[in-house]
Amino acid sequence: MSDTGINTQPLADGHTPYSRYVQTEALHTLQDFVSESPAEPAFLANVQISEIYWALITRELVVAQNELRGDRIAATNRVLRRIVSHMEAFNANWRSLSWLTPAELMPILKGLSARHGKDTALQGWSFREMVYLLGVKDRPSLEHFESQPHRHKQLTERLNSASLYDDVLAALARSGKSIPELYLQPEYSVAYVPNKEIEAVWAEIYRQDDPADEWRALAELLADIAVEFTNWKYLHLMATRRTFGSRPAYHGVDAIQWLLPTMDEIPFPEVWTARGLVC
Repeated sequence: MSDTGINTQPLADGHTPYSRYVQTEALHTLQDFVSESPAEPAFLANVQISEIYWALITRELVVAQNELRGDRIAATNRVLRRIVSHMEAFNANWRSLSWLTPAELMPILKGLSARHGKDTALQGWSFREMVYLLGVKDRPSLEHFESQPHRHKQLTERLNSASLYDDVLAALARSGKSIPELYLQPEYSVAYVPNKEIEAVWAEIYRQDDPADEWRALAELLADIAVEFTNWKYLHLMATRRTFGSRPAYHGVDAIQWLLPTMDEIPFPEVWTARGLVC
């Protein structure tokens, strides 16, 4: 026991409290390299960090939904600010791979394909669940998880459940804002279709331009989240251009052409289009 009262002695199972909490012994066995490329440790660390952040952001999005369902808008905004911070830190992680060249990447991808088969992190279940919560619904992507029945079930349930934006619209309606009934009981699994009446609601919030308005603050936080989400996709696209180029990749499709359409998947669309109505 130290002078601070913190137990720093190893426990009976051979772990310090820190090691047990962080699971360091297990954590440092999770780097299973598939090549001799000196770049692979950084590449794999980046991918594994991505998984941790996707799961973290997903957890926070669910917390935000619960706050919204209780009409606790100030509390919701505190959660959304945390999400923005998580996304900013996550995006900064790309800097650790900014030096990667095609000659360093290709041995990793060849080893990965030989041992595990071809795939992309964008078809990982943690990423897909986060994307569904952000309101980008895509049923065909579920087919990639048929070999993981429990994750397929999890994602199917998430696809058919409310996104963060669905809960935002429901909370807006309960606050007295004019949200069309169709958007209060939608078919959650289909792609979101922007609506002029909802656009007008956001436009009025922005037109009043009240810094004390919790809904205005929420709108700006939604915009921040959408920006950081799009920034991540852009950084991924540019990293792919830089290291992989235009060659068959994602299930036989040209890598760049497969990624480019995702740049148009911007969450919370009326928060953006409403800005053109403010004068």
